[in-house]
Amino acid sequence: MTVLPPPAPEWAVVQWFNTPDPLTLQALRGRAVALLSFQMLCPGCVASALPQAARLHALFPRERLAVVGLHTVFEHHEAMTPAALRAFLHEYRIPFPVGVDRHDGASPLPRTMRAYAMRGTPTWTLIDREGRLRAQHFGEIDDLHLGAEVAALTLGADLRAPRARGDAPGCADGACAAAADG
Repeated sequence: MTVLPPPAPEWAVVQWFNTPDPLTLQALRGRAVALLSFQMLCPGCVASALPQAARLHALFPRERLAVVGLHTVFEHHEAMTPAALRAFLHEYRIPFPVGVDRHDGASPLPRTMRAYAMRGTPTWTLIDREGRLRAQHFGEIDDLHLGAEVAALTLGADLRAPRARGDAPGCADGACAAAADG
């Protein structure tokens, strides 16, 4: 029996940047989603994750992948306001949509960060075309690893069941034969 991954929780966003309309997971159905949770004062986010997100945004077709940023502020609240974020996004030329995670006063952690059980920033969350949570990575992740996972999601592949060597069509006993031209 195949157990499907859980649906990704909807985002609790108070304000959006770089998009004319608010984004929802429901509206993004049919596309894979690479959600980057970041803070503008997080060194790993600025040095690695945000440039990585910009590369994903540039490389993958928009109809197959939505790259979305989520500003998840859990410290230095006074410094990381939406006005400061607007200037940051402009200065760093961030091209993809970015939402500001909502605080509700119940916790120092914003709501979406809590709903996704994130440990900090940067956190990559990968969501499949049906809106199911497929992978989450806290901290830096290698470009090739992230790109492979995103490519698999855009093609509808199952990240939980990687192919073993020899499982591809035309393969047996750990060797793969070239298709004969007919």
